[in-house]
Amino acid sequence: MDPGNWATDLAGGSRYGYSLLSVILLSNLIAILLQHLCVKLGVVTGRDLAQACRDAYSKPVSWMLWILCEVAIAACDLAEIVGSAIGLQLLFGIPLVWGCVITALDVLIVLFLQSKGFRYLEALVITVILVIGGCFCAELIFARPDFWGVARGFVPTAAIWENREMLFVAIGILGATVMPHNLYLHSAIVQTRDFERTREGKAEAIQFATIDSTAALFFALFINGGILILAAAAFHATGQKEVAAIQDAYRLLSPTLGVGAASTLFAVALLASGQNSTLTGTLAGQIVMEGFLQVRVAPWLRRLITRGIAIVPAVGVIGYFGEGRTTDLLIWSQVLLSMQLGFAVIPLVCFTGCRKKMGSFVNPRWVQVLAWVAAALIVFLNLKLIFDFCISR
Repeated sequence: MDPGNWATDLAGGSRYGYSLLSVILLSNLIAILLQHLCVKLGVVTGRDLAQACRDAYSKPVSWMLWILCEVAIAACDLAEIVGSAIGLQLLFGIPLVWGCVITALDVLIVLFLQSKGFRYLEALVITVILVIGGCFCAELIFARPDFWGVARGFVPTAAIWENREMLFVAIGILGATVMPHNLYLHSAIVQTRDFERTREGKAEAIQFATIDSTAALFFALFINGGILILAAAAFHATGQKEVAAIQDAYRLLSPTLGVGAASTLFAVALLASGQNSTLTGTLAGQIVMEGFLQVRVAPWLRRLITRGIAIVPAVGVIGYFGEGRTTDLLIWSQVLLSMQLGFAVIPLVCFTGCRKKMGSFVNPRWVQVLAWVAAALIVFLNLKLIFDFCISR
């Protein structure tokens, strides 16, 4: 639930009403399936996805996969920087460029909590997510959406496929929801759970971890759907279909809904989402570097490297194009995440479908078919978008 979700869901709701709710639902279902496969891989083999790739592929292939994953992490971190900076600007009037620089200091929060133990990080994430959820519960009550329109929005339409701009936003939603580096992350952190290394113990660990991640992703579905529904009810339904910028949404929410606190709640939730995704990005960066390269660096150094890579384009785009292009930057960062997905999903499906690696925990045929359908859909949609952009030039 990082600021990239906000940009894609806000653009989708204001421009196309409730139509892209079907994409949010499908993306969450794909994420639930893939996270289940990550759980199985980590619990059964004792290896995370990055380590499994290093074991299975040649060094050049492993390096290529590592670089692609680092690009995805940097793209996600870019969204966190810009989103957090926008939140600081909306709440405290801090210029965006300075807000981007201030976000580099969140490394201190991560370092402090990591020194206390992984459960403290989890507790902070849960607290932040509850803040976001509470804000959007209130926003949806204020917005009074069309419930029949919401229900129809969960049914896919051909327009998503035929309209290039709509497909662009849809792929951004997909990248923002599934996130390739989270597949590496989940396959690693599931191993921090305390479970018996017997067949029964592994089966129980897979069951409970799957319930855990599925519940979390359904909550994410509520938040992401809530952003889109809010934008559709507040802006699309009132004829304000070009409200795609987060700053515009902030300025227009209170007068449109007639509730003074609506804009403030919106900004608080945005800032919280940026800090939430900061934690997962830091952990994912450490895991992929250690897994692919067997290189272990200090958490503070890893965090500064990732944030430094992301701050440069953020400050550069804001300085050159102005603050009005930040939402475009957020959406593009999520499309870039989607473009990286296939390089993480295909190895994951291959590994969990391999009886030699998984033994009796190998994917059942129906799960393997669903996983390959999901992988093919992700790759095909990305290729379709690239093709559409090429022929439009």
